[in-house]
Amino acid sequence: MLLQALLRALKRNEREYTQKTQVKDRTAIKKPTEDKGVNLLLIRDTFTKESTIGKLFINGESFCDTLENPWLDNQRNVSCIPEGQYKVRLRLPRESATRDYLHLLVQDVPNRSYILFHIGNTAKDTSGCILVGNGRKQDIVENSRLAMDLVMQEIIYLGGENINLIIKNK
Repeated sequence: MLLQALLRALKRNEREYTQKTQVKDRTAIKKPTEDKGVNLLLIRDTFTKESTIGKLFINGESFCDTLENPWLDNQRNVSCIPEGQYKVRLRLPRESATRDYLHLLVQDVPNRSYILFHIGNTAKDTSGCILVGNGRKQDIVENSRLAMDLVMQEIIYLGGENINLIIKNK
């Protein structure tokens, strides 16, 4: 229901913007939803005993900070996931027993399941998942709820489907 409301609002705003621009320029505008998907790139750049911090890019633009557990051989609940390429999908609140907001599910992670992008501030909040934030300190991301809302809005704006994730260590 929330997803549908967000999509309606975004389409309405996009339609208004497109109509105004077409009248002014007399040219067609390519809609963001016509793109071939959403590309997420997570570059991990800070590694401590407590956490792994990185930067998330959406379709090539720097978007927010990330925080994960340190690398501990891909152990469940205590390690970040391996570098690599993954498919990602939107996960609705009703699909989760613990998350009452729209979030992301990373699919087909070797020997792992239910790896999420979700709200949290420290490695204790991750259980092997990926936290997002706007701002970082040692072993902390800040303003996580705001960052999560912005990430989800951007992904929905870009179509919300065919989401690809690449994770690299710097």
